[in-house]
Parts: sequence; structure tokens; C-alpha cells
Amino acid sequence: MSRRRRRAGAAPGLATITWLYIVWSLAPVLVAVRISFNSGKSRSTFQSPSMRWYWGDPTGSVWNDDNLHIAMGNTLKLAAMCMLIAVPLGVAMAIGLQRWRGKTAAASNGLMLVPIVTPELVFGVALFIVFTQVYTGLPGGLFTQLLGHVTFTVSFVVVIIRGRLAAIGDQYEQAARDLGASRLQAIRLVLLPMLGPAIFASLMVTFATSVDDFVISSFLSTGEATETVPIKIYSGARAGSTPALNALATLMLVVTLTAVGVAGLVLRRMRRQGAGDAGLSSLTA
Repeated sequence: MSRRRRRAGAAPGLATITWLYIVWSLAPVLVAVRISFNSGKSRSTFQSPSMRWYWGDPTGSVWNDDNLHIAMGNTLKLAAMCMLIAVPLGVAMAIGLQRWRGKTAAASNGLMLVPIVTPELVFGVALFIVFTQVYTGLPGGLFTQLLGHVTFTVSFVVVIIRGRLAAIGDQYEQAARDLGASRLQAIRLVLLPMLGPAIFASLMVTFATSVDDFVISSFLSTGEATETVPIKIYSGARAGSTPALNALATLMLVVTLTAVGVAGLVLRRMRRQGAGDAGLSSLTA
């Protein structure tokens, strides 16, 4: 009997509970996705399958509704800009924190986790107060939303990159320095390529986090022109809309799951590579 089968047979109750939880969690999502294929306007009952709310309706489908286009464009624009800013900044901060030695290093490492452990509602309110009461000269809307997303996601990047740095160690960089490379050359030619999987995973996690964010985007939104997909879905659900919002949510769900899935595959590869690096280090020690 394989090890996997022995483990499953040792705790059948836990496996059953896990599968029940998965089914319970996925049921609302699957219902919402199914309603997006309704041929009529009902959002509470199943109707005959149709692609009407994706592109078939001349005015209310995702393909033809300008308001939904704006929301999707804002969401993807924010996510793309957030990746381009938060990931390089997080990589630089992770490398700096890894090398920081002193009495304040531990405190600084702890402060990096504040955005992660702080409730997002509290974080969104704090950002709203800062941008409306302190930094009043900053343009509102997409600019402040971008600053909020970057502030929130940088910590995730730092945690991912530091995990990879801990697995790599400093022996490769020291070897490059012994062979004549400068500190900058060692980072650029040796360390950054080894951080490639972690950087890519950080890009995907940042993208998924920004796309799904509702609280920060909502607090920093200045009107319909800066609405994102989560805001549009929330406001439309309260006002009683058509299944077009379900279709829009389904499309964004596919985008998010793709990003998270790719990040998961890269992280798995990163862990395997980290195990190989650890074995190589033990052999060369």
C-alpha cells in the first residue's frame, strides 16, 4: 500500500470533513457562475444556458456595456501598475532587511508584517484618513488607489522574497565576490536570477490581491470613473442588476485563479529548487 493511501486511511474523518468544507465553500461560487449563463434576467433561479450576458445582449452584456468596461479596465490597470511598483520595491526591501544587522533590525522586520495582520477594513479607513487629512495635495482616484494597493501588497512580496533568501543563503553571493564580482554585480548576476521563481510568484500574488481588493479600492474611489470590478459587483448587487455582473465576476474569477495557480506552480518549483540548493550546500560544506 502506498504512503498516500496509508495516510488517507489513517484519518478518514478528517478527509471527509475537508471535502465537505470544500464543497460548502465552492457551492456559492458555482451557483453564481451558473447564473451568469442564464438566458433571462433572473439572478435567483437557474434558466436555460446562454452566453447572453457575456456578449449576446446588445446593451447589457459584458462585451457591450461601457460601464463594465471601465470597471474592468480600472481593475486590470491598478493590478498591472501595482505589480510594477510593489514587486521591485518589495524585492529591494527584502534584500535590505536580510542584510540589516543591529538593534532595530528585528523591530523593522516585525513592522513589515503590520499590513498583513491588520484588518483590511482598518487599513482602508486609515488610508482614507491619511489621503484626505494629511496628504491633501495628492490627486484622488486611481492614484491614491494605486498607493493604497502598493502599501498593502509590498509586505506580501517581502515575505515571499525573504523566504527564498533564507533558502538560498549567502554562499553563492560570497563565491561571486571571491571571484572578483562587486557587490552590485553579485546581486544582479547571481542573486536576482536565483530569486526569479520567488519574484514571479510575488508578481502573481500581487496581481491576484489587487484584482480582488474591495475595501481599499472602495474607500479611495472618487466616483464611477474609478470603480473597480469588486466595487461594481457590490453596488450592482445591492441595486438589483442583471446576470451581467455574474458574468463579469466569473471572468475576473478565471483571471485570479489563473494567477494564483501559476504562482502556486512557481512556488512548488521554488521549494524543490531550494531543497536541491540545500543538498548541494551540504555536499560542498
